[in-house]
Amino acid sequence: MTDSKKPDLKRRNLMVGAAIGTGALLSMNSVQANERRPGPGSSAVGTRADTESVERLPFGGVVSFTPLHELHGTITPSDLHFERHHGGIPRLDPTQHELVIHGMVAQPLKFTLGDLKRFPSVTRTCFIECSGNYVTRFGNQSTPQITCGLTSQSEWTGVPLATLLHQAGVKDKATWLLAEGGDAPLLSRSIPMAKALDDALVVYAQNGEAIRPEQGYPFRLLLPGWEGNTSVKWLRRIAVSDAPFMTREETSKYTDKLADGNYRQFSFTMDARSIITYPTYPATIEPGMHEIRGLAWSGRGRIIAVEVSTNGGQSWQKATLQGPVLDKAHTRFNLPWRWNGKATEIQSRAIDETGYVQPTLKQLQAVRATTSTNYHFNPIVGWHIKADGSIEMTETG
Repeated sequence: MTDSKKPDLKRRNLMVGAAIGTGALLSMNSVQANERRPGPGSSAVGTRADTESVERLPFGGVVSFTPLHELHGTITPSDLHFERHHGGIPRLDPTQHELVIHGMVAQPLKFTLGDLKRFPSVTRTCFIECSGNYVTRFGNQSTPQITCGLTSQSEWTGVPLATLLHQAGVKDKATWLLAEGGDAPLLSRSIPMAKALDDALVVYAQNGEAIRPEQGYPFRLLLPGWEGNTSVKWLRRIAVSDAPFMTREETSKYTDKLADGNYRQFSFTMDARSIITYPTYPATIEPGMHEIRGLAWSGRGRIIAVEVSTNGGQSWQKATLQGPVLDKAHTRFNLPWRWNGKATEIQSRAIDETGYVQPTLKQLQAVRATTSTNYHFNPIVGWHIKADGSIEMTETG
């Protein structure tokens, strides 16, 4: 080929470059044109993008479930924190509402919201979980939100309960206290003094703002790691005593029937558990690489490991824990996984720093009555992935 017949590579490259440049310029002009359109101005309160529709799932007027499978990180937005109440949400005047401490104390005291804010504050991140956080009524079409969406995590700010008790002067023989809420039924629970003096808080802020009404405004009790109903909302009274008070919420309710016919009472601590949040129902996946991810937590302390099975529990491998791994707090885990397109089941199980391992459903049923309530039920949950990529929840053995 003579030089006159050789392609003009330089000219062609210039033409291609010009075309690319023109396309890029048009694209940039389009983007810039969109950016130049005047948008809304500043506002007093921010909102979510119009395309984001994440929300809680209300049920029966007394509960609403946090959308665990639609959230990221470990902090639950305040407006998506799960709800559970026994007599509706009271609307309390923060200037009039008071906390009274009385009983076996040297000096009965009253505290307003303003009084509480005068004490040195403490902030900690921890979860709250309803003791009945195991719902399977929707069968294989349950989502993580339905199955165990009665747990949420926040950054809480308030004053240690021990500080207030010391102000009142707790008598030596006092071993229990009664925490009573300001809702319609005056929900109340007996709390051991040891917990009250350990890590209990009276909190008035959540995720940097005042606690919302459904979470106990103007202030509530917070007992990290214990069943949610003990973290009494709308706190109005603490009575100090030398014995538990045997309220309705710890006799006819919130007791665990065992397989031998006996009942377990004052089962405060929430045991270790985990839930895969992706891939789960109602997602559909294709063969290839995926990240199995989820949440794990324990009322006994820190999560030290989460194991994931991608073959129905035949074998397990350790997932990666995302830091920070906090005491009595939700912990994110993830595991890269290549799905080969064949039907299988994925599961997760949590292990906490006490050595406790999340049990299977059969292991739980061996010690619990099968007709019992679902209080403190924390079994391994599986997700059946079909060959077409659709997913269903399954109760694993």
